[in-house]
Amino acid sequence: MVPSTSRNAWWHTATVYQVYPRSFADSNGDGVGDLPGITSKLEYLKALGIELIWLSPVYASPMDDNGYDISDYQAIAPEFGTLADFDDLVAQARSRGIGVVLDLVVNHTSDAHPWFVQSRASRRSAYRDYYIWRKPAAGGGPPNQLTSSFGGPAWTLDERTGEYYLHLFSRRQPDLNWANPNVRHEIYQMMNWWLERGIAGFRMDVIDYIGKQVDQNIVTDGPHLHDYLQEMNRATFGSRDVITVGETWSATPGSALLYSGRARQELSMVFQFEHVTQQWDEIYGKWRSRPFDLVKLKSILGKWQYALAEDGWNSLFWGNHDLPRAVSKYGDVKGYPVESAKMLATVLHLLKGTPFVYQGEEIGMTNAPFTKIEQYRDIETLNMHRLHLEAGLSPEDFIRGANENGRDNARTPMQWSAGANAGFTTGIPWIDVNENYIAINAEVAMSDQHSIWNHYRRLILLRKSHPIIVYGRFQSYLDQHPDIFAYTRTLDEQRLTVLANFSARTITLDLPNELQGSGRCLISNYDPVHKVDATMEFRPYEAFGILAQSRS
Repeated sequence: MVPSTSRNAWWHTATVYQVYPRSFADSNGDGVGDLPGITSKLEYLKALGIELIWLSPVYASPMDDNGYDISDYQAIAPEFGTLADFDDLVAQARSRGIGVVLDLVVNHTSDAHPWFVQSRASRRSAYRDYYIWRKPAAGGGPPNQLTSSFGGPAWTLDERTGEYYLHLFSRRQPDLNWANPNVRHEIYQMMNWWLERGIAGFRMDVIDYIGKQVDQNIVTDGPHLHDYLQEMNRATFGSRDVITVGETWSATPGSALLYSGRARQELSMVFQFEHVTQQWDEIYGKWRSRPFDLVKLKSILGKWQYALAEDGWNSLFWGNHDLPRAVSKYGDVKGYPVESAKMLATVLHLLKGTPFVYQGEEIGMTNAPFTKIEQYRDIETLNMHRLHLEAGLSPEDFIRGANENGRDNARTPMQWSAGANAGFTTGIPWIDVNENYIAINAEVAMSDQHSIWNHYRRLILLRKSHPIIVYGRFQSYLDQHPDIFAYTRTLDEQRLTVLANFSARTITLDLPNELQGSGRCLISNYDPVHKVDATMEFRPYEAFGILAQSRS
């Protein structure tokens, strides 16, 4: 029986697959992935067991930030196709039991959006208040010291009108003024237009920014953030059976319940990034990683499991379009690439929440070994390269950091085959293909019953067929062990025990009584394990889940 405290939703049992359209599949040989290319791969996603596709932005855009700078919310970027191509993708996906989730960017637009073009035309423009404008500080210069996430000041002077506009990302991404009800009304109309086209929901880019109050230096979690989200819910998706996921770098377990708790009318869930940022350097951020610390990782993931145990809902992910490849970050690409990739999948997919698979993760794609800055395309990486070199970081150190954590690691083309350009395009790819595509590609993976791809497929199927994976109560063990991740899930008379070795060493360990017992092995990345003994030997990156009768 599912606990009465859980809101049963169709997306609780689903697995989401994120597609980065520019890098997924190119149908016309121009070197850029497109919507028909995605449609051509729907059978691949169906075979994997995917029920939801999250598309990174495909709207019309100058592509200053690869589509996260939108110039027309109701048009498709020509390099991705047409609105008819989009409608065909939605229809073809629906016929296979797959929903399409759109990436919604409403914190900012492109500076080429008609709203901003009119906003900057005159201080008296009816659209002036659609964006955030301020007079220069007394004595000149930016209104305050706010900085852009992409480096440098968050203010740019518009010479024509003599005022500064706010951009918390690229200067070509001016921030919308959510305090203006006309802005909110136009956004809600646009959202309903897409919902009526049959999409399955939205992923909301940096949604925790929309309540900003810049004069008080408040960027995230402004006092009206949740008022706006509740209004959005009422005006758009609240009455529809869709999924909504907010990207919230500032979220805490407490604030997550403001977004997704039963008492609120906001979102289905949020992406939180505490497990990501705890590995960043205090000074250089993600451009210089801290050593991996499993104890900290377990503490954070466990904290979120406990906090949302009875209310709200967790999103589960290792990677996305902004993050490094999972197996490169948390696994062992040199010694145990297959075993560690399967281990990471096992640990994540057996937690409580909705799993998100980033394209290529299911075949073990790795970070790109770029050697020079000219190989990068990401605006954040290029800006930070300049700023870090000006601050005294060596070019070699920056490239090393970018190869570990830069956003382009996730954006190299999907590796479909061992053919030219990994089967991604017949043209020249917009960004270099990772050189390991000969060995790591979907064609090889699907033909091997022991591949990472088939391991993901089995995990996705298990979620659909075992309510304990969806709704079981989480309990962690061995919290201070530096190499072993251990937890159980319990539901009614069943208990699922999950054990994983995060190291390349064979580890012999005495286990507590609570973890011991026999059962059915649901999944393992080595030989099936049916019993947890008092003393166990874990092979490098070994992971398994055993289903048994609960002793509680």
